[in-house]
Amino acid sequence: MKSYLLFLFIFSLNFLQSQIKYNNTEVSIENLLQKYIQIPSVSGNEKEAGDFIKAVCKENGLIITDFGSKNGNYNFAASIYPLSSEKPNIIFLNHLDVIPESDASKNGAYSGKIINGEVYGRGTIDNKGVALMQLSAILQLLNDKKFKSGNYNVTFLAVSCEETQCDGGVKYVIENYLDELNPVVVIGEGPSELATLIGGTFKHPIFGVSVAHKRAFWLKLELENHTSGHGSITPLEYGNKSMVASLNKLTKKKNKAIYNDLNVNLLKALGAHKKGFEKLLLKHPKLFKPILMPQLRKQPELFALFSNTITLTNIYTNSDTYNKIPTKTGAYLDCRLLPSIDENEFLKDLKKRLNNDAIKITVVENMPRTKPSSISNIYYKNLENAILNKYPDAEVLPLMLPNINDLGSFRAKNVLAFASIPVYLSREQAESIHNENEHISIRLLYDGAEVYYDFLKNLELEAGINHKK
Repeated sequence: MKSYLLFLFIFSLNFLQSQIKYNNTEVSIENLLQKYIQIPSVSGNEKEAGDFIKAVCKENGLIITDFGSKNGNYNFAASIYPLSSEKPNIIFLNHLDVIPESDASKNGAYSGKIINGEVYGRGTIDNKGVALMQLSAILQLLNDKKFKSGNYNVTFLAVSCEETQCDGGVKYVIENYLDELNPVVVIGEGPSELATLIGGTFKHPIFGVSVAHKRAFWLKLELENHTSGHGSITPLEYGNKSMVASLNKLTKKKNKAIYNDLNVNLLKALGAHKKGFEKLLLKHPKLFKPILMPQLRKQPELFALFSNTITLTNIYTNSDTYNKIPTKTGAYLDCRLLPSIDENEFLKDLKKRLNNDAIKITVVENMPRTKPSSISNIYYKNLENAILNKYPDAEVLPLMLPNINDLGSFRAKNVLAFASIPVYLSREQAESIHNENEHISIRLLYDGAEVYYDFLKNLELEAGINHKK
């Protein structure tokens, strides 16, 4: 036992001391992240950041394959072996783009400042920080002499426009290069430790691994109504009034709670941490659904896993003056559908709730339906074991994400895809994502990289043992 603990200590020490080459010098993960963050890469303008991280990959011995080199469609694979080797490929998926900066970022949206052991700036978590956890793990495997003739290829796949879900990025890569990539599993951004974020008392930490996610169904509503134009005389009916009345009907109605295997199992898993009547409720969610759902509705971050959501994200008109009645009124709806939901039935119900045939509805984005990735395989098991090796007192739970990411495009092609950021993000850090002052602890960069490396190392060891047999 003592020798095993000593091995773990030495392994952690070596990993923490590992460096990445940059401009013929060795830099730490956090210093490289600083430089990466300092290159703005708002969706559609990823080329400069892409050139930077691709050059780092190349300098450190990875083999580059380009899948698009323009803003809005800048994508590349950096692999241990050439893709032409046709080795089964473990892909770490990340995106180059970030959302626009906030004027309220007191530390500077692209400063990369390190303050009290934390790196600040747009993308520190989503997704540049996670990308460097992935890259560090891959380079650790590349430089480990035990795996010089690996059984797997391992690829760092960087893509554009994840935040906007445009036709470039992962959609373009899969449409044109999926066979060349030859993926056996894809690992991407996802949940971190959950108990810290959910709040309350738990027996031990819970790490989520996403095997599915809700899909985006984005809608544009348009209403044209020509009435008298002067604001001093209020028509009986006019566009803004009709649109607001319909939107009020739509958003006022509670969304139906829908059970599936993933969200039911989540409740049961949470029940193992509770006592008394609360434990009984969570352990038997179907029986006590009428009692549970009113409580879950008070926690939108949890209830989103049990319902199709409709969020009104924008209302606009063709007028920007105080005293003119606009002739056109529009709105955007961000709808997120559970994996099994038929979008046509959903749209039919939405029209019924709006109760206004004059409103034209255009589908802006309709992600394909996908099945959850199976957990009965060596890839999920080894990711689970890697998390437990790092956090021995933790529990690992397969779950569904309420938000979308690029892994869905791989799941739609029946490729195994799992999402996890295997670190303890604080609630403050998690809430900083897509917000001002996004930040991550330096220690977490190494923790995440260590878990990803352990995942890769154990897969290689297992494959080597099976090969000898």
